[in-house]
Amino acid sequence: MNTDLIYVYCLANSPPEPALFKDFQGLTSLGYNDFFVVVKYVSPADFSEENFKKHLAVLEWLESNAREHFGVIRRFMEYGDVIPFKFGTIFQTENSLNKFIADYSGSMAENFSYIAGKEEWSLKVYCDRKALSHQIDELSPDAAALEQQIMESSPGKAYLLKRKKTELIENEMDRICKNYGQAYFDEFNTLSTANKLSNLLPKEITGREDIMILNATFLLSKSTVALFNEKLAMLRKKDANSGFLLEITGPWPPFNFICIQEK
Repeated sequence: MNTDLIYVYCLANSPPEPALFKDFQGLTSLGYNDFFVVVKYVSPADFSEENFKKHLAVLEWLESNAREHFGVIRRFMEYGDVIPFKFGTIFQTENSLNKFIADYSGSMAENFSYIAGKEEWSLKVYCDRKALSHQIDELSPDAAALEQQIMESSPGKAYLLKRKKTELIENEMDRICKNYGQAYFDEFNTLSTANKLSNLLPKEITGREDIMILNATFLLSKSTVALFNEKLAMLRKKDANSGFLLEITGPWPPFNFICIQEK
């Protein structure tokens, strides 16, 4: 008796190219109604609920399998629209998978219609506050005015004003970062179909010395991706000396813009 579990990567609404399956060992597809599910049969020793939770604590196992999961999805994305499934999505039997597809088929069709011809792209913006502080008099009228006062004051008063300016600079940098983050978001959002804002990640997670001021994801029509990257180049050039660094990555599986609801 076959006790293998069914690991699901993604769902396509057209037959996947046969050549794609040769790139990944054990990969196959199952057809249900108008959908094609990209799957692999896996052992309960790795992917039963209990064993899967244990393996998640093993970094090497997690990295290897997560890399394969996203690699499969992104490869199939090159040949058509897909609905991605979360890492570790398991079905016990083909019947249970078939029932799931039947229960959610209407919503899946709507989602395919929504993401047709679109891609998910991520934008992260960072700020080097030291570099920003060197430009503060140019970016902040209040800081520039205070600096003028310092230059015109006696040594004693100038000392007190410098202490005041130190505090002002920190507050002004917070304000400028917030304004720049919003401005960057607005610039890129004009080219997107939809967007999602995510939490800013601390230095402990990013591993960077500069701070994250924007973490956004956009759903783009493929026809606007080139314009998206042109805007990136323009903004990088314009703000090259202000301490802001823009990073765009993609295309990613459209996890942030898929919403499957039962009929």
